[in-house]
Amino acid sequence: MGLTKASITNEDTKETIRVLFNPTEYTIEKTNNWQVKPVVGRNVPKVDFTGGGPQKLSMDLFFDVFEQDGADVGNEVKKLQKLTLIHPKPTNDKTKKSRPPRCTFTWGPNWSFTAVVMSLKVRYTLFREDGTPARATASIVFQEALDDTQQPKQNPTSGSLEPGRKRREVRPYDTLALIAYEEYGDSTEWRLIARENQIEDPLSLRPGQVLSIPPRF
Repeated sequence: MGLTKASITNEDTKETIRVLFNPTEYTIEKTNNWQVKPVVGRNVPKVDFTGGGPQKLSMDLFFDVFEQDGADVGNEVKKLQKLTLIHPKPTNDKTKKSRPPRCTFTWGPNWSFTAVVMSLKVRYTLFREDGTPARATASIVFQEALDDTQQPKQNPTSGSLEPGRKRREVRPYDTLALIAYEEYGDSTEWRLIARENQIEDPLSLRPGQVLSIPPRF
């Protein structure tokens, strides 16, 4: 089996960028919003959960075309830069004004991340005699842009669910408690999902696993 290449798909134009070299690592960051309320006479203030923040995916992508005679690595970088530029076709759902495109980072058959590009920084490190850049490292940060309920179906049986049920693909760092909170607003309902999917060990979740989410009555 050949090496699976990571790719980034422009969801508005359907153009696909296949990275020259797979990343050696990536970082996923998830934040939650808590409101701190001081309580008179107590050492620890009260904290109220006000909502979850989007996940962020960050990585460095390496580009090297030095062995290709006359090639300019800037041509590869421009493909990434297009993901940060306003395109006349896609529009904001509310304002109807143009915006940069949404995109999906995919690496392998079991995991993808639909997002927008929050930042892109490119560092050029090798040049030809005439100044043409031949090597570069792009630091890119994606921010989650698609709610789980809107994720495309990735399981071939997901179109034949029982009424009131949906499927959800497990993301990196997901837990049953977190999934229960995002699906029901109550993390203690994780046992409902565990029973539905016959999960005996709540720590056995793996990214790409598809869960059936039953309705809560």
